[in-house]
Amino acid sequence: MNTATRDRIVMTALELFYVKGYQSTSISDILSRSQVHSGSLYHFFPGKQDLLVAVLEFYRDGIQENLLDLAWVGVDDPIEKIFALLNGYRTGLLMSDFAHGCPIGNLALEISEPDPRIRELLQVNFDNWIDAVERCLFEAREQIPADTDRRALAEFILTTMEGAIMQARTARDIAVFDRNIDVLRQHFAMLTHTAGAETSAG
Repeated sequence: MNTATRDRIVMTALELFYVKGYQSTSISDILSRSQVHSGSLYHFFPGKQDLLVAVLEFYRDGIQENLLDLAWVGVDDPIEKIFALLNGYRTGLLMSDFAHGCPIGNLALEISEPDPRIRELLQVNFDNWIDAVERCLFEAREQIPADTDRRALAEFILTTMEGAIMQARTARDIAVFDRNIDVLRQHFAMLTHTAGAETSAG
């Protein structure tokens, strides 16, 4: 059995888990959408959880080309890269009429007691996102105070994004998302002002 079939199954599951949720997606749904036989699916994935592992591995391995590169087209300033990334989720909310949020965040909320493999992959995906933002903050080190805990700030940005998505989806109001991001903008403005004052004093 070829890898094209496996890839089709994984991409179908990825789409359905994102749109319907993991628990609400059945193996029958995946078979029907992917147009593969059950024998082919079970050859690659003995159980639904094995398929979830493959989906999370796809997100893990594809963060650069499937998320970051798309968000950062034409954006050079490292702080603006962060806000361009956040804007991608805003666009997703609007395009899906608030049906879609962050796929990793959705799964983390939905699966209350994950298998250790699943929990580890969820955490790795969060860590990869945080790592990407932390790299932006490192590139912006001259724009923010030298004693800024860049890791903690990157974690805070993830928390802001996930919370803003959750509230906006519940309210079905993009203004909720925008208000959260505006507060984050104000925080960066203060950091930039402080860094400028430190440079002048030095």
